[in-house]
Order: sequence, then C-alpha cells, then structure tokens
Amino acid sequence: MIDAIAFKYRTGTPWMDLPEHFGSWKGAHNRLRKWAADGTWEKVFTALLAQADAEGDLDWVVSVDSTIVRAHQHAAGARQKGPRPASRTIMPSGGPAAD
Repeated sequence: MIDAIAFKYRTGTPWMDLPEHFGSWKGAHNRLRKWAADGTWEKVFTALLAQADAEGDLDWVVSVDSTIVRAHQHAAGARQKGPRPASRTIMPSGGPAAD
C-alpha cells in the first residue's frame, strides 16, 4: 500500500491508472484516506523526524520569500464576519421621474 501511495504522488498519476502490481487502486486510495483521518500519517512522520533528528540527519534551513507565500484572505481586507453594513440610501435626482 505504501509503495502504491508513494508511486501515485511521485508520478502524479490518477488513482485509476496505478499499475496492477500495486493491487486495487481503490484499496490504496481508501487506506490513504483512513490513515489521514485517524492520524497515522502524522505519527509516522513524527517518528521518522525524531529518528532523523537523533541521527543528526536533519538540516533545518528554511527559505521563504514572496514568490511562494501568499496572504490569507482575511489579511487582504476581506469582509469580517458579522452584520453587513447598511447600504447607502439612494436619493432621487431632481430630474423627471420614469413612468
């Protein structure tokens, strides 16, 4: 299953196009979803990270620039939750009324 999931994400292939030697694509997809929902992937990642850190294999260099970082919609001036402001009152013009 792990090989099938890794192959899918490494190649970007659709689930239905997984090679047959990985078994059922539905089984691999369902296992991925279940493991994501129950926290298995987080546990595996945490354990691998702890092992690599203990062995001195980690190099924590992080580079962030504006080409990959985007502001959240709320930081861009989106409307806050709550009542909407009242709309402006439209005053009739001094011209002739439309019939």
